[in-house]
Amino acid sequence: MRIHYLKCGTDCPLGGPLFDGFSHGPLATIPCTAQLIETDQGLVLIDTGYGTADVRHPHPRLSRFFHALLNIRFRIEDTARYQVEQLGFSPRDVRHIVLTHLDFDHAGGIEDFPEARVHVMERERDAAERKRQGFIARRRYRPDQWDEVRDWRTYGHAGETWFGFEAVRQLEGLPPEILMVPLPGHTFGHAGIAVDAGQGWVLNAGDAYFYRGEMDLKHTRCTPGLRAYQRLMEVDRVQRLGNQERLRDLKRRHGTELTIFCSHDQVELEALQRAAAGTT
Repeated sequence: MRIHYLKCGTDCPLGGPLFDGFSHGPLATIPCTAQLIETDQGLVLIDTGYGTADVRHPHPRLSRFFHALLNIRFRIEDTARYQVEQLGFSPRDVRHIVLTHLDFDHAGGIEDFPEARVHVMERERDAAERKRQGFIARRRYRPDQWDEVRDWRTYGHAGETWFGFEAVRQLEGLPPEILMVPLPGHTFGHAGIAVDAGQGWVLNAGDAYFYRGEMDLKHTRCTPGLRAYQRLMEVDRVQRLGNQERLRDLKRRHGTELTIFCSHDQVELEALQRAAAGTT
């Protein structure tokens, strides 16, 4: 099982290091990280970032509010479809898409892969389709990004455990090495996606946290920009912060057995890309 780590879009909010912690200019670099996994059952995407239609016609597919707030940089070269093709595959080779959640910056590329089965937690699809109430909910969930999907698979109560977390192991059509780990708080049906990479587990924590310092066991911290953004987007602060603490405890207890990363940290993404390429 080979894993590719893709940057499927970049948000460049005004504030530079107040968001990403390292920029020297006025604009930050916040990636939308996705994974492409080569399996015996075909290609699997974990999240999709922004899609080709988002790039070509961002409105009304995306909210003008978030477009302006995040200063989204749209480039065809950053879409998952373009990167899949650059790796020598066809979009139709992507047989499954597993989503951490349905926010606009994670689900924008779903329809670029018409043969894919889409997997998401049942609570997340319900929130995105039936509970789009309030300023943020109406703007974070964009049905135009996924209204043509015909093959959904949703999952309810997690029946098994993974390192003490509830987990959904039987994802229809997927190998048992890929499972969903509910981590609500950012959204009602938010989940991490765990992959047994053969030499240890990799947990895509999605938006359970946003900044690498939040997983620092000695000095937990977050930049002010990302701290504010997480509060803006949360649906349950107690659950969100509780799951961050659980992830830190997971790292503390099992850090030699797994790698944890989030969707929006450039430093984490570059480290994963170097490791996947076998470079330091």
